[in-house]
Amino acid sequence: MGWSVERRARNEVAPGRTAEAAQRTAAVEERVQLLRGVLAEALAIDVHGTDLQTLKQGRRRAPPLLAEGDLEARPGPVWAAYLPHPPGPFSSWVGGNRRYARRLREAEDRFALAIARHRAIEVARRERVVRATRERAEQQRRLDEAVAAQHARVDEYQRSVEARDRQAVSRYFQKALDRTPEPHGFPKHRKAAYVPESTLLAVEWDLPDVSVIPTEAAYRYDAEQDAVVAEPRPDREIRLLYQQLVAQCALRALHLVFGHDRYDVVDTVVFNGMVESVDLATGRVVRPCLITLRATREQFEALVLDQLDPVACVRHYFGAEVSRHPEELQPVEPVLDFDLTDPRTVDAVDVISTIDTRPNLLELGPVEFEHLVHNLLTRMGLETRLFRSGNDGGIDCVAYDRRPITGGNFVVQAKLYTRTVPPAAVRDLFGTVVDAGATKGILITTSGFGPSSYQFANGKPLQLIDGTGLLALCHQHDIPARIVPRAS
Repeated sequence: MGWSVERRARNEVAPGRTAEAAQRTAAVEERVQLLRGVLAEALAIDVHGTDLQTLKQGRRRAPPLLAEGDLEARPGPVWAAYLPHPPGPFSSWVGGNRRYARRLREAEDRFALAIARHRAIEVARRERVVRATRERAEQQRRLDEAVAAQHARVDEYQRSVEARDRQAVSRYFQKALDRTPEPHGFPKHRKAAYVPESTLLAVEWDLPDVSVIPTEAAYRYDAEQDAVVAEPRPDREIRLLYQQLVAQCALRALHLVFGHDRYDVVDTVVFNGMVESVDLATGRVVRPCLITLRATREQFEALVLDQLDPVACVRHYFGAEVSRHPEELQPVEPVLDFDLTDPRTVDAVDVISTIDTRPNLLELGPVEFEHLVHNLLTRMGLETRLFRSGNDGGIDCVAYDRRPITGGNFVVQAKLYTRTVPPAAVRDLFGTVVDAGATKGILITTSGFGPSSYQFANGKPLQLIDGTGLLALCHQHDIPARIVPRAS
C-alpha cells in the first residue's frame, strides 16, 4: 500500500521535473549557441572608425548674469500719483485752500524724492547692466577660447593619427577597443600598441577561461533518484568548443581593428589572446598566451567571415599558434611580445634628443651595429658567435639557446636601415635557415617591415624585430639606445 502511494506521488511529480530538465537543457544549449556565435554577433554590427572631427565640442553660451527685472528700465514716478485732490467749494471757505497748498508742497517734496530715488536706482541698474555685460562677454571669450583650444587639440590629434604617430594611433585604437562591449561574463581588458616603422598594431586581448564552456551537455529527470541530473559534456567536446571560441575571438578582434581603421594607418595586426587564471598545480595566478597570430589587411580582406571555420582559418590561413590544450592553460609563444611594442616603454624618437646622451643607433656603422646586436643577445642569455663580413653566407650572428624544449640554434641578421626592410631580405633569411638547418631565423633592424614580409613569415620559423622591438629589448636589458632619424 505504501509503495503504491509513493509511486503515485512520483508519477504526479514526474511531468514537472521532466519540464524542469528540458528548461535547464535549453538554457545550456542557448549558452553554447551564444559561444558559437561570438563572431557572427560581431559581424552583425556595423564597425566604422571614429571620425575625430565629431569629438569637437559645440559653441557654449555664457549664462545670463542679470535678473530678468534688470534687463529694462523701470518706469519713473508720475506726478499725477502724488497730486492731492483740490478742495471743494465749501472747504475753500473754511481754510481748505491753505491746507491744500500745504499738501501740494508736501506732494512736490515726495515727488522730487521719488524722482531722485528712481534716478539712483536706474543709475545702479545701468551700472549692473554694463558690469554684467562686460563679465558675460569675458566669460563668453573664455568659453570660446576653451572650445577653440579643444578644437585645436582634436585637429592636432587627427594630424598625429594621420601622420602615424606612435602615441596617437595607440590611443585611437585603445579607445576604440575599450568601447567594444563584451558578451556577458567575458573579461574586458585589452591593450593596443602601434609600431609606426611597420604600420603594425599589436593587440593583447584577455579571453575568458575554459570555465565559460558549460560542463553539462543536458539534463534529465531520473525517476529512481527522483531528481534532475546533469549529463556531463565530454572533455574532448569542451576542448573543441573552447578552441573554437578562442579562434572566434581572434577573428573578431581583427574585424574590429581593421574596421576601426578610418585613417588607413594599420597594415598588419598581431593578436595575442591571453587568459588570466589560476594554475591548479601551483595555486598561482598565471597569464598564458593561448593564441597568437599575425594578419595583414590584404589577407584579412580576402576572408568571407560568415562562412569559414574559425579554427581552420586561424591555424591554416594565418598560421596561428593555438594552444592544443587550452583547458590546461598550455601556452604558446607569441609571434610578437606585446612588451616590445608598448608605447609606454618604447621611446623611438626622443623629442629632446639634443640633450639625450643615449647612443643613436643610426649613427653606428654596420659592424658596430652587429656588435650591439651580439651584446644584446648575450645579455638575453644566449650563447652567440659573430661571423666575419663577407664569409657569413647571409648570417651575421649565430645564437644558441640551450633550453631543452624552446631552445635551439638561431641564425641572426642585423639590418642597419632607415627604410623599410624589403621582403626579399626576409625570404633570403628563410633560405638561410633552411640551408643551415637552424631552428629559427631572427632579423633585427632599426627600421620596420612591410605587410608582405609579415605575410611571408607567417607559419615559418622566423622572428622579425623592428626598431621598436629592438629599442624595447635594449631597454629591458639595460643597453642605452635610441633611434633618431638624421635631419634631411
